[in-house]
Amino acid sequence: MHPIKPRNGILNIVPYKAGDAKIEGFDKVIKLASNESPMGPSPKAVLAAKKAIDAGMQLYPDPSCSVLRQAIGKIHNISPDQIICSGGSEELLHLLAKAYASDGDEVIYCQYGFIAYPITIHAVGATPVMVKEDNYTANVDRIIAAVTDKTKLVNLANPNNPTGTYLSKSEILRLRKGLRDDIILVLDAAYAEYVEQDDYDAGFDLVNNGLENTIVTRTFSKIYGLAGARVGWAYGPKSILDILHRIRGTFNVSAISQAAAIEAVLDQNHMEKAKAHNLKWVPKLSEAIEKLGMIVTPSQGNFILAHFPKGADQANSADKFLRSKGIIVRPVGNYDLAGALRITIGTDNENEALLAAMTEFFA
Repeated sequence: MHPIKPRNGILNIVPYKAGDAKIEGFDKVIKLASNESPMGPSPKAVLAAKKAIDAGMQLYPDPSCSVLRQAIGKIHNISPDQIICSGGSEELLHLLAKAYASDGDEVIYCQYGFIAYPITIHAVGATPVMVKEDNYTANVDRIIAAVTDKTKLVNLANPNNPTGTYLSKSEILRLRKGLRDDIILVLDAAYAEYVEQDDYDAGFDLVNNGLENTIVTRTFSKIYGLAGARVGWAYGPKSILDILHRIRGTFNVSAISQAAAIEAVLDQNHMEKAKAHNLKWVPKLSEAIEKLGMIVTPSQGNFILAHFPKGADQANSADKFLRSKGIIVRPVGNYDLAGALRITIGTDNENEALLAAMTEFFA
């Protein structure tokens, strides 16, 4: 008997491997592998989640996330009617691929872009088209040159994970102008809140200017500290959102997650504290790491990408050494960056412990 075959592309997927959270022999570890917030969620968000649990879980949540969309719209000064919420922003990437690409179509992403992009593309039977970067940064001209008559979407993380690099507002505008009107530009701005660069913009203006072919995805998993709650959202034209609403899960964001996210986004003081902590430690950690002989790619996220002078063998040795100290960072060989480790910004004590261990490794 022959096995039942899945649709084209499914077997081309390399399953996503999350960062480790445990080390054998350690009751407690320092986890700097998954770009989670060292500040945790707002206490107001935690209280709201507890109240939602106490209210009972027998009722379905609001399928439209109406109060959450109102809160997001208020903070970002955008229309709630052009916001869609999801179970993490990755769900939106899957929905966009499902809605607009199929067998024979092409979807563009960049060389060091989020590893989920080719997964979402293969999942719908489309062809992933990877565009090479320059100095770990997306290249607009190369993206435009990769477009064919089969191109349906362009996925661009800005800032990017795992490199931390970004494209300026003018470069994003140049990219949008260089693409056909029937190609959807998906701006994945999961780390937007961390950016302090004057020339950066998450992409809301493109949507506000009436473009029907651009959508911006965001998340509560990073600076808001709600990775375990799985809440994402997107801002886009009503025409695209209408399509996504038709195919999303009916109750795709739980009542508990909605309650937590509402208070998280409204508590901008907590968000600013998390941002300030990150702005303190990204340059501090980068400088200290480089003094040990490594090269750090300038990062706009809550992590740094540290390149080892002796390449993959040294990076692997460092990873093993750190684990022997109870510290977990992220090897990025699956991004073709085997000579580097991605290190999430942790608490003050966690960062100091990481630096002490790295100093010992290079001694």
